Amino acid sequence: MMQTLQEELLKMYQKMTAEGKLVPAARLDEYYGVFRRRFGPAQLASLDGEALLETIHNHSNPDSLVYWLEFKDDEEFPDHFGSIAGGSALKFGIYRRKETGAWVTGSPVETRELPLDEAVAVARKHRDQLVAGAALLEGLPRNASDEDYLRLQQEMDAQCPDMGNTAWGHKYFSLLYPDKLDFFHVADYQRFHLIKLLQVPPEGEGRYLAAGRFVRLAAELGLHLNHLGHLLVIRNGRPYRYWRVGTSDETKPRNRWDLMRDGGVVAVGWPDLGDLSGFWKKPEQREKLRALMAEKYPNTPQTVGNQTAQLWNFVFGMAEGDLVLACDGAAVLGIGKVTGGYFFEPDSDFPHRRRVEWLSLDEWQMPVHEGLRSTFREFRKHANRVEAERRILETKRRERENGEKPPVEPPTATAVPALDGIPGRIQKVLERKGQVVLYGPPGTGKTYWAEITACQLAAYHAFGRGFERLTEEEKRQITGNGEQPGLVRMCCFHPAYGYEDFLEGYRPETSEGRMTFVLRSGVFKTLCAQARDNPCYRYYLIIDEINRGDIPRIFGELLTVLEKSRRNKHIILPLSGELLRVPENVFIIGTMNTADRSIALMDAALRRRFGFVELMPDPAVLGDVVVDGIPLGPWLDALNQRICRHVGRDARNLQVGHTYLMDGSHPITGFEKLSRALREDLLPLLEEYCYEDYTTLERIMGRALVDVANQRIRDELFESDQKDKLVQALLAPCPEVAASSPAVQAEQEQSAEDESPEDGDEDGPEAGDGQ
Repeated sequence: MMQTLQEELLKMYQKMTAEGKLVPAARLDEYYGVFRRRFGPAQLASLDGEALLETIHNHSNPDSLVYWLEFKDDEEFPDHFGSIAGGSALKFGIYRRKETGAWVTGSPVETRELPLDEAVAVARKHRDQLVAGAALLEGLPRNASDEDYLRLQQEMDAQCPDMGNTAWGHKYFSLLYPDKLDFFHVADYQRFHLIKLLQVPPEGEGRYLAAGRFVRLAAELGLHLNHLGHLLVIRNGRPYRYWRVGTSDETKPRNRWDLMRDGGVVAVGWPDLGDLSGFWKKPEQREKLRALMAEKYPNTPQTVGNQTAQLWNFVFGMAEGDLVLACDGAAVLGIGKVTGGYFFEPDSDFPHRRRVEWLSLDEWQMPVHEGLRSTFREFRKHANRVEAERRILETKRRERENGEKPPVEPPTATAVPALDGIPGRIQKVLERKGQVVLYGPPGTGKTYWAEITACQLAAYHAFGRGFERLTEEEKRQITGNGEQPGLVRMCCFHPAYGYEDFLEGYRPETSEGRMTFVLRSGVFKTLCAQARDNPCYRYYLIIDEINRGDIPRIFGELLTVLEKSRRNKHIILPLSGELLRVPENVFIIGTMNTADRSIALMDAALRRRFGFVELMPDPAVLGDVVVDGIPLGPWLDALNQRICRHVGRDARNLQVGHTYLMDGSHPITGFEKLSRALREDLLPLLEEYCYEDYTTLERIMGRALVDVANQRIRDELFESDQKDKLVQALLAPCPEVAASSPAVQAEQEQSAEDESPEDGDEDGPEAGDGQ
């Protein structure tokens, strides 16, 4: 299989070289030479004092070493040598504070300023260790073995304890010796790419142990080590983690495997804990979960802590894209890729779940036993990770050879069910007209519903089931994979958007040092061509902010054949002379913000060809959520009533949508997020509506929040210690919402909670009853 992997890498190299996506080796050597001449060990050794400190550590100086290592990306030295981005400047051990110019050291938790002589001493220590490390690499043989690199690691640890084990130290050494060190400057990245190559990494810790593996593979393939690094990044992507989940409840082996395999999920027990969706990744929340575990499943502190850690990792530690292996003891029953976040299934005794795409359902024994009695834990043995990757590759090879799972399955004729709610309204217009515009005030979910509806309809037509039930591969066919567009596509109109972007036009292109203009197809023409070639699929184009473009200019003669009754009739495009027709399997969904422009102002010819669905603010979406005494739904409804009363004749189109008070797909539940949404989103919108007429703004938001005399918003109310005053100011213009059902109910629930005993009621609801 290793030979197959090498052949794959060589094919990638040939393709990327032909496409000009790899920097030629000679050019790479020039860049390495530039770096060595500026920052090589001889140059650093010649510096001392404040000049040395500035040269190595002045982050704001584009000529400093740390700047080159982290930020430099231009013609002189492009960013082709592995990233060390992330974290603060403290990762360099010392940095110069921008505001004061003082040199600072310490940790993110505690920093301290250094006098100049101490800062220079730190720079000297770093210089001496960089010079020493370079000497160690100079003495490393060209054809070094794993044993040689082990000795290098040990010597680095001894002679360069502060620099050798840092990402920026490793990058410095790799730029001086690019034929001896890879450009993966974090040890976990090195191990990951070796595992993806089905190699068990060397044992031990450190950034230099594994380098020989990459050096030898590059030599075997005849590749520059830098090129090999880029190929591996493209092939393997970002590192992910490997997890083990048990498949029984300890009463019978594997008695939960069918649930996981057939449901496309992994699941764990502890049902009495209830739904954990309200938890978030914070230390205090983990302690809260530990206390809940101790209450619901009493045991020794060690066992409770272990169970809490397992469940915490299941909910928060495991990320989308990670691999999870379903196991029964040492037997691995299936390997899945995590495709979704945590959710709770209340009617099951294994209710805590994550969605997965099963990549392999072969049964095999793990080479090295680990975690055999645990419910959920991370696989740490490299041999088990390598075997998992081997099994996935073997399954893909077998499916390819046997045709078990073709990359693209042509859809069968499937009756598409009538969708409910807003998607159902959009679906009916599309069936009748072929194109629809969703219009309404800002924040009413127009783009959201356009995407949801398009993905659902495309999924039902292509695969006979809803989008949420598709595999990850099928979803990519709907939405695209980052390189190839899918059945659902999106563009956005704006004042500069033109006919040449949408249908076809001439674009500048440089060839052999000369600029020429080349005729290229636009977004819609390309989509129509692909739709004609694939008549079994339905294609959807979402045009966001359709009213912001010059629609007659953009659509041009396309308006003639856009009507459903004229589909498949040809028009002649004036630039290319080609015939264009709009296939029957092409559908357009536009979105339009009525705060920008009324429908009445749209081109009349366009209005005849589109159906329209109005989306208005819907306080009901916010449910009964009350944030520190503010019932979101009633409060928003009262706000919009005041807007309609005071803003003017077009006020209906200037209302505030419910999504301004939402966090993703859920209403805001925390006051801090509500405060930020008001200050950063909602108030600037209202200021724009009122054209800086603070008298009108005061009528809408109240005098406690708006200072008419000084023409300003009272920003001091948004300070954290002013929460009570801000709540009072927000409720002042609409005191009646404090008596609304959600507000009263929330107050009652809080009162009952305050009066309940600390340990809870033994006769309380079971886990499935709304916990």
